[in-house]
Parts: sequence; structure tokens; C-alpha cells
Amino acid sequence: MAELEYDYVIVGGGSAGCALANRLSADPANKVLVLEAGRTDWKWDVFIHMPAALAYPIGSRFYDWKYESEPEPYMNGRRVYHARGKVLGGSSSINGMIFQRGNPADYQKWTEQPGMEDWGYAHCLPYFKKMENCLAGGDDWRGDDGPLTLERGPATNPLFEAWLEAGPQAGFRRTDDVNGYRQEGFAAFDKNLHRGRRLSAARAYLHPVLDRPNLDVITRATADKLLMEGNKCVGVQYRRNFRKHTVRAKEVISCGGAFNSPQLLQLSGIGDRSHLESVGVDCVVDLPGVGENMQDHLEVYIQYACKEPVSMQPHLAKWRAPWIGFQWLFFRKGPAATNHFEAGAFVKSNPSEPYPNLMFHFLPIAIRYDGSAPTKGHGYQVHVGPMYSDSKGTVKITSKNPRKKPAVVFNYLSTEQDRREWIEAVRTARRILTQPAFDKFNDGEISPGSSVETEQEIMDWVARDSETALHPSCTCKMGTDDMAVVDPKTMRVHGTEGLRVVDASVLPVVTNGNLYAPTMMIAEKAADLILGNDPLPADDAEYFLPS
Repeated sequence: MAELEYDYVIVGGGSAGCALANRLSADPANKVLVLEAGRTDWKWDVFIHMPAALAYPIGSRFYDWKYESEPEPYMNGRRVYHARGKVLGGSSSINGMIFQRGNPADYQKWTEQPGMEDWGYAHCLPYFKKMENCLAGGDDWRGDDGPLTLERGPATNPLFEAWLEAGPQAGFRRTDDVNGYRQEGFAAFDKNLHRGRRLSAARAYLHPVLDRPNLDVITRATADKLLMEGNKCVGVQYRRNFRKHTVRAKEVISCGGAFNSPQLLQLSGIGDRSHLESVGVDCVVDLPGVGENMQDHLEVYIQYACKEPVSMQPHLAKWRAPWIGFQWLFFRKGPAATNHFEAGAFVKSNPSEPYPNLMFHFLPIAIRYDGSAPTKGHGYQVHVGPMYSDSKGTVKITSKNPRKKPAVVFNYLSTEQDRREWIEAVRTARRILTQPAFDKFNDGEISPGSSVETEQEIMDWVARDSETALHPSCTCKMGTDDMAVVDPKTMRVHGTEGLRVVDASVLPVVTNGNLYAPTMMIAEKAADLILGNDPLPADDAEYFLPS
């Protein structure tokens, strides 16, 4: 049987892969294939498309690849669970649907990396605007006709109102739009959902163009390795239905994310020579940065009991489920039609910080990501964590077997800066949640509770109770220094031909927020670089810079 041949093979139908599939196949002359290891995102699957059902896919073998770290050396040897989407759309099909670009200063920080001068905020802003359909309205900073529809707030629950009032009472400010002129402050948040349904990358970018004759998508197709002829990538070997297949391509683009892109490169002989040889893989291209520089956001839940019956807790009652489901199925309304992360804040943990280093997500209920609740009564919480941890981790294969997950170590809490910011983060959250705006609701702190007060007690609790915010990144970073993996002008893997990486792994430095928006922006710009188009002209819209 003759091998299939394509112009572009995209390995990974997640956030970046879906956006690239749309843009690269827009030219009928380009034959494009997407290989996705997960299954399709069936339209009738309520656990994917119902926003409030986001706790169900996480931890389920049907939706989640269920990664976990190696024993973390600074967290008492604890393994930290990492959900990754096992379905078309990748993690955008199971995430919290929170849309955050990051601070403009993050992208200026990128330009300080060798070779990254064309990735400043002015260069990235046109691509953010291109992908957005911001229902709150387009302006100098926001787009209003892109494929990714964004709803804001509405944050009308009394607990949200208390949160937004408590910020200024604690000495912080309000802002109109955390993705606009000024990120710093308290505000309603943007959500990637529309008309009561999750709007994943697959639904926004891929499904509208699946009828293109030059675009093919194969699900349940797991890439085993790249086909290399010397340093030139000419295709992919993958498994489907327990059988091996090969496909040839002029270009292969890895969009597997911060875990799977470095894994695929290492399995194919691209990485640090000594590490590859230690696991029996012949080195094709000695590239020591592959799998290094891993960055992530860790978070904790600060939870309070609520005096008044205004939280979302009653909607968890099983007897309410039929009515809530009916409202959502037939009217796309009710408690199931929102992710409930409708407001939050970006603030500084201390006045000496140049710009916000803490992100808060507020929820009008006390509950964990897995759906477990610390109390049967009413409650509320904030998710908080430092955004610029200088702890760095690694992703490394441990054998030639592509079915064996790589070893992932984050080294959370390993630096003095990290530990300082965590103490400041917990104390800042408590200061906000004990402002007068919460007096009529505050019925005492549930977690961590009054037994956690000193610096050591706080750090012990963070090591014991924190969870990842699910933002792994930077393991195939863009740049031109010795540890860079991807050329920022072409997205090609250094030292190779016919091979590119486009996903969250190429971030040189993590941004201060959820990573879906930056990843999609990178994919939009990468599409122009891959197609040889002139990049969109830099947008010099002003943005807030701290004095």
C-alpha cells in the first residue's frame, strides 16, 4: 500500500494544531493532515461542551491522559497530577475556559531573549486581535471578528460583587479589561464559551472547515516517531487500531504541547546527546534544550464558609441535575451554561514588583477541580499562585517505548523567590477576603484554616495542598541561544529541515495568566511564518506601563 503524502502533517489536534489546520488549509493547494491521539469531540458529549461540567473530564480516562510528575523534591516527594486533553481540541476541550493574554510586559521580556526581537507586544497584538471576537466590543486592544468568540462575566452573583468591592478596599484598583489597556486590577474575566457552550479550539477553528477537500483529520492516531533522513524530517510513523502506519510530508509540525513535543523529538533522536544515548536512542541532532526550561503555574484554593445562602452550592444537589440539564440542553441557560470563573484579579504581591505577579480566580462556591467540596454548606474561594516562578523543570523520555510517558519534574518551590512569593500570595488573598465587603458573608476560613499562619506553616501547606494550574510550557523554547530549540523567525527546529514546533512548549518565558490565549496567538503568527506570508504589521496601541 502506497504511503500517504501531504504538504503539512500536524501532529496533535489540540489548541495550536486546530488553529494551524484552519490557516494552512485555507489555500486549496496545501494538502494538510492532522494526527490526533485522542478521540473526536462528539457534538453530543455534554461533559465536553457543557461549561459547568468541567470537573467531569479531568481525571477520567476517556477525556484525560492523566499525567503526573515524578516525586517533587521540594514537595516532600509528592507527585503532582496533570490533566491533558485526550480528545480533539486537546486541553482546550477540558480546561477552565478562562481567556488571559498575559501582561504586555511579558512579551517585552520575550524580546530580551536572543533572536526574539519580533515577538514583542506590538508584534503579538495584531494576532491576538485577529483571533478574537470579543463580545464586550472591539477597540484598540481587542478584536471583534475572529473565530474565537469571548464572553465576559457577567459576575452578578452577590459574592462576585463582594469580590470586586473588596479589591479597592484592600488597596488595589479596578480595571475595565485585563486583556486590554491595563491588566492590573480587579475585573470580570473573558471566557472562551458562547451561547452556553464551550468554544474549544476544535469548535472555533477546525469544525467550521472540516469540509475542505484538502484537509484530513485522523483521531486515535498516536505518533511514535518522526521519519528522519539525516537531519531532514520527511514524515511521521504513527499507531492506530494497534497497527503502524507511516505518512510522508514536505513539512511536519509538532503541536503536542509541553510534554509531548519534547517527547516526540527525543524519541526521534533530537535532543541532548548524552540523555538520548542513555536510553538507547541514536542521536540525530544534538539539541540540549529539548525538554529543558519547563515552567508552570502552581495554585492553591483559599476557601471560606458563607453565612448567606448565595453561593452555587445548592446546584450540586443531585435532585437538581435534571432541571439544570434541561435548561442547558434546550435553552443553553442556567447554572450549567457558565464555567463560573467569571471574575478575578491581577495584582502585585508587594509594592516593589514591577507589574502583577499574582493572578486570582474567584469562585462563588467552595469546591476543588475534581468536584470534591470541603463543606456541604455555602462557601466561596479564590485560586491564587505566583505567575513568575523561577523554578525550572524537565521533560525526559526514559526509554525508546513511545507508549511510556516521559518523566516530568517541575521542581516546584525550589527557589527563594518562589517561596517568598508564595507566602505573599497567601497573605494577600486573606487580606482581600477579609475586607468589609465580605463581612456579611464571611463565616470563617475553611482552607487552609487558622492553624496555618507562620511562614513555615504556609509553605508546608502549599507543598501539601497545592495543585497545578495546568500551564506547562517552555520545553522547546524559541530563541537563538545555546538552549533554544525553535527558530523564532520560522518555527523550525534548530539543526533540522522540514520540522517545526508550534504549541505552548515554544514560549521562552511563561506569561502571567492562563496559556490558551498565548498559545493560540503563537499559532496564528506561526501560520504566516510557515506560509511565507509577511507578518501582520506591528500595532503600536499604547498600554499601561508602571511608573
